[in-house]
Amino acid sequence: MGVFTKPLYHHCRRNFSFNYRYQSCRTLILQSSSESVKVQRLSHDDSGIVEVHLDRPETKNAIGKEMLRGLRNAFEAINRDASANVVMICSSVPRVFCAGADLKERKTMNPSEVQFFVNSLRSTFSLLEAIHVPTIAVIEGAALGGGLEMALSCDLRICGEDAVLGLPETGLAIIPGAGGTQRLPRLLGKSVAKELIFTGRKVGGRDAMTVGLVNYCVPVGEAHLKALEIAQHINQKGPLALRMAKRAINEGLELTMESALALEEECYEQLLNTKDRLEGLAAFAEKRKPRYNGE
Repeated sequence: MGVFTKPLYHHCRRNFSFNYRYQSCRTLILQSSSESVKVQRLSHDDSGIVEVHLDRPETKNAIGKEMLRGLRNAFEAINRDASANVVMICSSVPRVFCAGADLKERKTMNPSEVQFFVNSLRSTFSLLEAIHVPTIAVIEGAALGGGLEMALSCDLRICGEDAVLGLPETGLAIIPGAGGTQRLPRLLGKSVAKELIFTGRKVGGRDAMTVGLVNYCVPVGEAHLKALEIAQHINQKGPLALRMAKRAINEGLELTMESALALEEECYEQLLNTKDRLEGLAAFAEKRKPRYNGE
């Protein structure tokens, strides 16, 4: 992946959503897959949670060639990492998740270069969607065009009340080309997706939750805290079970009910002889928290 490890530092954050009762203190292992994409692997109690940070403030995280390479490298490395249990896609830039594609860079491309870039963007988001473990988009501020398409490729989306989400491509005489025309209707239904794409209308955080575009909308500045809370809950579950559950849901939706139930049976059978399943039963009988190892 070509990442390099930076020095460790101690990171403590008070979880306001629990009325100051809990404090999460973690050591972050910082890595970089490019200048604009940073990977943070949490440790101690949060080991298994991986954060991918978009960090291109001068363009509001607009995706150019260099950031796209960084995203693909990060997603490929995470998918190979057996210790990863849940991934959070975040922004290091205040009040913006991702403004979409870098249109200034786009202006310098000829049509064949544009087509190659959009195809690469689409395949990178498909790679994100196919990551074996649950993924969470953490949205504060704008998630537009390719930024929303990246969020749609995640399993869950958490936003702040100041979030602005939309696919404005028809206003530029193009269409969403990185999965938006396919993932949005699968999430919201055909009619709502058509209205949002045809008009390019932007929706705020609360409206996004109402239509089902995001799972939670929280007060401004608290999207990361809420996403981390959910990631911590996920991280306590059996790692192999998470992978099989994601596979059963994602692949099953593309099948007939009969074939999907056969897939569910196959996924369940793969967990029957695992050490984690026996550990879960033992922990339940002994009234303690299970200690899963992904085996």
